[in-house]
Amino acid sequence: MQCDVLADADAVARRAAAIIAEAASDAVRARGAFVLATSGGTTPWRMLARLAELPVPWTRVHLFQVDERVVPPANPERNLRQLRLSLIDRIPLPPGQFHAMPVDDTDLEAAAARYAVTLERVAGSPAVLDLVHLGLGADGHTASLVAGDPALDVTDRDVAVTGEYQGRRRMTLTFPSIARARRILWVMDGVEKAPALARLRNGDRTIPAGRVPQDRAHVVTDAACVSRSRPDASPT
Repeated sequence: MQCDVLADADAVARRAAAIIAEAASDAVRARGAFVLATSGGTTPWRMLARLAELPVPWTRVHLFQVDERVVPPANPERNLRQLRLSLIDRIPLPPGQFHAMPVDDTDLEAAAARYAVTLERVAGSPAVLDLVHLGLGADGHTASLVAGDPALDVTDRDVAVTGEYQGRRRMTLTFPSIARARRILWVMDGVEKAPALARLRNGDRTIPAGRVPQDRAHVVTDAACVSRSRPDASPT
């Protein structure tokens, strides 16, 4: 697992955006397209705003969501709202190449299955994302894969619907779809994430994030977050 430690959250956002832009160029040269899945959160919105300023071959990009809360479109908790403001409304991404998670559907399980079909149509069968961007919760969750939720153990689907977490159900990519990605980009900052980052770097599979493969993983974080996350630190 590669780890870049930057001075602050803004530097983290700039570095992560540069990694995505580089991965996009590499993928387009190699395969003619770049398939990206991105998570929500304060630092990611800053990262995506930086990405909008970089030279990316957007006409060759397909953008997916890693996860989404089951809330109305105008709800400020909806990742889609900030994703549009930070990135989509600022770039020349063809309309048919952004794939929002269909959390407004009444039948969420059927909607998740359709989203998985779209992934396969764009990224092959089984679907292989070029890059999946993940965040890290202070409790060790990633995407919407939370300790104790049945979605943690889904192995036969690429997209699942969770139970309630912090009062919301969610739609999320599952571990199999994340694990197939060519690159995994972890982005986080802040001292409150330090214990979880220590466990992630130690491969602690008792937290959900610890189940994600490390061989293609790249962590971009700040000095505050890494202050208590030495690779030799013991899991807590």
